[in-house]
Amino acid sequence: MASREDEYDYLFKVVLIGDSGVGKSNLLSRFTRNEFNLESKSTIGVEFATRSIQVEGKTVKAQIWDTAGQERYRAITSPPSGDETFSWVRAPLSVARLCCHCVTLTLAPLLVRRRYYRGAVGALLVYDIAKHLTYENAERWLKELQDHADNNIVIMLVGNKSDLRHLRAVPTDEAKAFAEKHGLSFLETSALDSSNVELAFQTILTAIYHIMSQRQMSGRNDSDFSPNSNVVPITVQPTQTSNKQSSCCQGN
Repeated sequence: MASREDEYDYLFKVVLIGDSGVGKSNLLSRFTRNEFNLESKSTIGVEFATRSIQVEGKTVKAQIWDTAGQERYRAITSPPSGDETFSWVRAPLSVARLCCHCVTLTLAPLLVRRRYYRGAVGALLVYDIAKHLTYENAERWLKELQDHADNNIVIMLVGNKSDLRHLRAVPTDEAKAFAEKHGLSFLETSALDSSNVELAFQTILTAIYHIMSQRQMSGRNDSDFSPNSNVVPITVQPTQTSNKQSSCCQGN
């Protein structure tokens, strides 16, 4: 008998990208478990968690992936020198740590950009509003998405750490203009105080759902953009609000 967490209408893979330290992992843990870790450590490898939400009467299960942002782990998303048919899901795992809510994988260097982005229908491009360099690097991350992700991927620019308004280095209007120029949606969030975190994920998942619905109504069957295409099946307990801190999903 299928468990409740397996009951959903759509399964969407969403990736979190951006420089190290912008708060990607805390956005992940805040949305999926309502947790925030003040003692943040950089993500090593790849981490993902799931949560189901309701979108216009349908159950949408989000599978959210976070990867290391720092340069010393760029091998995780570096292109291979060999056969492009290499399947990243078969890459050897050096570490696999499981808990009831998330999975952390330290993957062999052969994991490539294209395999990380494969099956992703949404992306949150995250920068730190208090560090202008992380915003400047958003253009590089956007290019990586355009080079390696599906052409139809839905992208949201997210200015995280809005609670640090007294240290703001990136004007909101500047980021809005960048988002408009590149056809992205935009929000500022704070994983620390939860501001707009729920809204950010709800907005991008709703946008993806609308695209899927329109394609179904028009009779299109684009397997590269289908909710179940190339998504790694996992079993994770349902998301629950908890005041307990977890060591599995450290802030990035």
